[in-house]
Amino acid sequence: MNIGIFTDTYFPQVSGVATSIKTLRDQLEKQGNQVYIFTTTDPHVERNVYERNVFRFSSIPFVSFTDRRIAVRGLFQAYQIAKELNLDIVHTQTEFSMGWIGKFVARNLEIPCLHTYHTMYEDYLHYVANGKILKPVHVKQGTLAFCYHLTGVVAPSDRVLTTLTDYGVKAPIRVIPTGVNLHQYEQPDTANLRRQLGFAPDTPVILSLSRLAYEKNITASIAAMPRILAAVPNAQLLIVGDGPAREDLEQQVKDADLTDHVSFTGEVNNDDVFRYYHMANVFLSSSDSESQGLTYIEAMAAGTKIVVMTSPYTDELLSSRALGATVKNSDELVANVVDYLLHGDEHQDAKLLARKLSEISADTFGQNIMAFYRDAQVSYEQAHEDTPDFSD
Repeated sequence: MNIGIFTDTYFPQVSGVATSIKTLRDQLEKQGNQVYIFTTTDPHVERNVYERNVFRFSSIPFVSFTDRRIAVRGLFQAYQIAKELNLDIVHTQTEFSMGWIGKFVARNLEIPCLHTYHTMYEDYLHYVANGKILKPVHVKQGTLAFCYHLTGVVAPSDRVLTTLTDYGVKAPIRVIPTGVNLHQYEQPDTANLRRQLGFAPDTPVILSLSRLAYEKNITASIAAMPRILAAVPNAQLLIVGDGPAREDLEQQVKDADLTDHVSFTGEVNNDDVFRYYHMANVFLSSSDSESQGLTYIEAMAAGTKIVVMTSPYTDELLSSRALGATVKNSDELVANVVDYLLHGDEHQDAKLLARKLSEISADTFGQNIMAFYRDAQVSYEQAHEDTPDFSD
């Protein structure tokens, strides 16, 4: 099958969406498909550099998200390329520029168009004029407009499914969590990484790994450190990633006199991320804005205990203390982090972990997506067979 993935976000940009798309591409190609990425230009990629099966279209930084891009041209160019490639299906990954271009391409080639709804936009309205212009109703209207006439929608979690259903999306929706390449998480050498970071082999390390954005609520993780240190005096909080909140977070650490126990790595290479999960004793996230929590399942793949905010998604994912704990407030956050740092080895269930990992594996993800593609082709053909032709 020839598959066109249309996205505003792709490597070298660092995000959960970019990682998800890379995993999808790898799995689809592993099954013998041809996958083509239609995406935006990037200032970190020279125009004359060859990227296999990647087509980039002129773009500019997105308002309030300057590290994200919006295509400003390429509608008909994308159509011509897709026509020459003889695409069988279009899979959009954004509701913005490249998403609309993908819908245009699919409509004119008369092929199915599926979409993955990655982002819960209501959690990000504060980025635009401090939330004074865009309201939740605008997100609903925009979502309905984009999802109109789609062959199907992939929801990475039940939370996304519920949201889209509440909005009134009529296209068939299937819950397919993004998978993780489990082979990458098999017994890496983390001793060297600990030495590089200045940690002893037995230093209790709490890992926070995400884009350093305000909605990730990393401030709450930092604020919890004094109480964690009261119980585990040699604990370290390692904050991996970069983003608009970094300067404020670093200032918070200085103001709280935590510089000896909280450190920042900046952005790390995506191919090295798994080492950080393995190196840590606990993965901590104070965010309550995740639509699928890709970092959560990456931490689980490494066998690292997880402490995250409660939600229908996280409560289902972390169904046992052998996997992790969901918390409602800072008191529960501190108690669970301390318990895992001191007694993490006591919470083990190898069979449960293996079952969960099978569910979140990249192989399962790719197989479920391909099944949706095939079903979408059948439903698309049936729908068009039932449409009367008035051209004569």
